Amino acid sequence: MDLQCQYFHDATELLFIGCGSSYYIALAAAASWKMITGRRARAIAASELLLYPNLVLADSSGVAAAVISRSGRTSETVRAAEFLEREKDIRTLAVTGTRTQPLDQIASSTLGLPPCDEESTVMTRSFTAMLLGLQYLAAMVAGDDGLIAALAKLPAVAEKAMGALHPRIREFVASHQFDDYVCLGQGPFYGLACETALKLTEMSVSYAQSFHTLEFRHGPKSIVSPKTLLFFLLSEQGYDSECDVLQEMKGLGATILTIANHADKRARESSDLLIELGFDLPELARLAPYVFAGQFAGLYTGLKKGLDPDNPRNLSRVVILDDD
Repeated sequence: MDLQCQYFHDATELLFIGCGSSYYIALAAAASWKMITGRRARAIAASELLLYPNLVLADSSGVAAAVISRSGRTSETVRAAEFLEREKDIRTLAVTGTRTQPLDQIASSTLGLPPCDEESTVMTRSFTAMLLGLQYLAAMVAGDDGLIAALAKLPAVAEKAMGALHPRIREFVASHQFDDYVCLGQGPFYGLACETALKLTEMSVSYAQSFHTLEFRHGPKSIVSPKTLLFFLLSEQGYDSECDVLQEMKGLGATILTIANHADKRARESSDLLIELGFDLPELARLAPYVFAGQFAGLYTGLKKGLDPDNPRNLSRVVILDDD
């Protein structure tokens, strides 16, 4: 993409639009965009824009949109881009790893990503690739050379972390049996918690929910038991408050899997499995690897159930709707 696109640089508000995993990318990308650039940003499900356009666009001016789709063919996402471009005269940026598809042709420009599509029905590497692409773009717009350098360092340290995660998650899944799963995160980690729950649901046909970490206290904690696995995606900014919830849920009998960059004694003592990344990078530069544990948990739980995690029942790689 031409980073000098005037519509994108001049926009006072960015909409990040997608469906499914792409919507969860939008949640994390919108939070990242706000924090990196200081500009307004919102994540919008494509269906919300199509069904309630006046609600989504009310009092909006100076808007541009990043429209996210792995395949570039998801019907609701393509329709959302077409609606914005042709009916609302709002410029869109296609975020996709697949070029020459309808989204790429409708949008005003396309974020140039290396090929990141996968054969699997479920999104894994394409999720991290598109999120990182949007974070890199935000850093470019903000002129944040430090964040650009940090993002460039991420692949090497993340690859090492992934290698170490495989056997730990595999062993943990093999030695436990859970009835349901809850995934918790705050701020830019909330979208990643949503994606973690979706991977568990898709790949292992399990019941999984996601909440803002502190909101879990307000009613949902009633489901906690040793058969409930809680994923805590601990942030740096909210660490103390999130750790308070972690300790409270452990006291209620939950089984806990914690992902943190660095953990203190409280998190160590309250976690049944602790994934400590230990990356010497700014928090926003290390968001993407927080989804690895959920991807692997979904994979190994699905295999344990005798399922094919790459081809979950009832799902297809792309949701294509009839035009009627």
